[in-house]
Amino acid sequence: MISTIVVVALGGAIGATMRYGVNVGTVHYLGHGYPWGTMIVNILGSFLMGIMIGKFAQMNQVSPELKALLTTGFLGAFTTFSTFSLDFITLWNRDAMLQAFGYMMFSVILGILALALGLWIMRSMAS
Repeated sequence: MISTIVVVALGGAIGATMRYGVNVGTVHYLGHGYPWGTMIVNILGSFLMGIMIGKFAQMNQVSPELKALLTTGFLGAFTTFSTFSLDFITLWNRDAMLQAFGYMMFSVILGILALALGLWIMRSMAS
């Protein structure tokens, strides 16, 4: 159990650091005003979850520690629902209703499609 906690913490540190990097990068290249960084990490994280789950299904045995490191640790810290919620409310409070609802719809729909794409890729590679 201690080893699982350690790998989740390690994965979380890596995921959070990478999320921070994506957020800083998107502000630098795309500016403030729209939550591009959060949307990118959530969609990319969904895609990576599809890849990982698809790959785990192909492997004979995957250690619980590796699954915990990559899914709960890394992806749990890389993606963020709470920031997504805050970004939506921030846009709403700016009276940017169209942007707020566009952000919500694109984030959810593209996130689900990205996960499905990742699974499809891994299943196709296994065939």
